[in-house]
Amino acid sequence: MARDLRRYARQTNFRLIVGFILLLFTVGVGLIYIFYGMGGALTGLACILLGLTPVALIWLALAVMECIVQRAKRD
Repeated sequence: MARDLRRYARQTNFRLIVGFILLLFTVGVGLIYIFYGMGGALTGLACILLGLTPVALIWLALAVMECIVQRAKRD
């Protein structure tokens, strides 16, 4: 039975990131809603989304570069 440790690490990292984002949105925005109301929660949601935009753009750029490198390796 062969183990693919790279796949396991990739899967674990993905699950950790998804868990972090879910906690950030549910707990973070939920607490803002409890203390400051709907207006504060919407503002907090907008700030979180704008703050995650650079991270998403960097991830997208790295994913595109990985695809290019994989394609170049095949040729």
